[in-house]
Amino acid sequence: MENSFKTIIEKANSVLVLVAKNPDFDQVAAGLGLYLALNGRKEVAINCPTPMTVDFNRLVGVNKIDAELGNKNLLITFADYKAENIERVSYDIEDGQFKLTVIPKAEVVAPQKNQVKVSYSGLSSDLVVMVGGANESHFPVLNEKGLEGASFVHVGLNKINYKNKKVTSFVYPASSVSEIMAALVHDTGLGFNADIATNLLMGIEDGSNNFVGSGVTADTFAFVSELMRVGGQRTGNQGKLDKNGYPPGAIPGEMPKDEKPADNEVQQSVVSDYGQKLNMGLSTPVSSESGLIQPTGTATQLAQSTSNESDNEGDMEDPPKDWLQPPRIYKGDSINKN
Repeated sequence: MENSFKTIIEKANSVLVLVAKNPDFDQVAAGLGLYLALNGRKEVAINCPTPMTVDFNRLVGVNKIDAELGNKNLLITFADYKAENIERVSYDIEDGQFKLTVIPKAEVVAPQKNQVKVSYSGLSSDLVVMVGGANESHFPVLNEKGLEGASFVHVGLNKINYKNKKVTSFVYPASSVSEIMAALVHDTGLGFNADIATNLLMGIEDGSNNFVGSGVTADTFAFVSELMRVGGQRTGNQGKLDKNGYPPGAIPGEMPKDEKPADNEVQQSVVSDYGQKLNMGLSTPVSSESGLIQPTGTATQLAQSTSNESDNEGDMEDPPKDWLQPPRIYKGDSINKN
């Protein structure tokens, strides 16, 4: 098929993977997944107009994403070094290696190593693959010169209408951009390794909101299975529990508002109050094994405590006199005699 992703990739000699402006984690993961799949097979570069933040650091190859657009010409700059101090520049080729020599003027120090800045300028790509984005403004490269003869491809969840560019779109209903990219890489036959699979797996997980998004289908889990089978790792995006999404009392340690405390909490409160009352010279720790209050202190303190409790019970009626008589013991033979 002429416009298949596989055919477009095979025809290109150099590829520029362009991640949309202000991307989310899923879009960066998808772009890096394609970059790593093409690296070593094609001349490939990856660019994003927005600098990467620490949130993307767990993605493999994130340091390869350049914020400055350009891959055609190598540009060497001497930072904080006066140009008039350079006498001349020459080059030699020795053993097939190019050597550039910068010769300063007499009595002037040559540029230092930490002053040498290397970058690229100009654009030269047969194919530009735009990843993510919601509208044309997310891809400023469309207005750059030097890409007049390049082919443009867009991979994402939202179809974009372009004014002056012919763009082949690969937009499908899916859980994430990374899922679409996993399908495209699979169809090209480029294959997955552990790094590619890890990036795409984390992108799917983030883009699908931990597999609860509306776009999650059986195909999503099929790709997750394939990516994990080749060594993909789920690293770092397990999500946090939102206590507002659970019914009252479902989270351990959380007591529902406007509800009475549990029975064990009432019991602990009573035990605490009782301990405070007995704290007048008498400590009453609770045994961790039995859960019973075990008084400790001197015998005098215990006697005083017992005496005080007896005094407080003076309003009780006196027991019947026969209660104080010694118990009577009956034997079987004495009963028979009667």
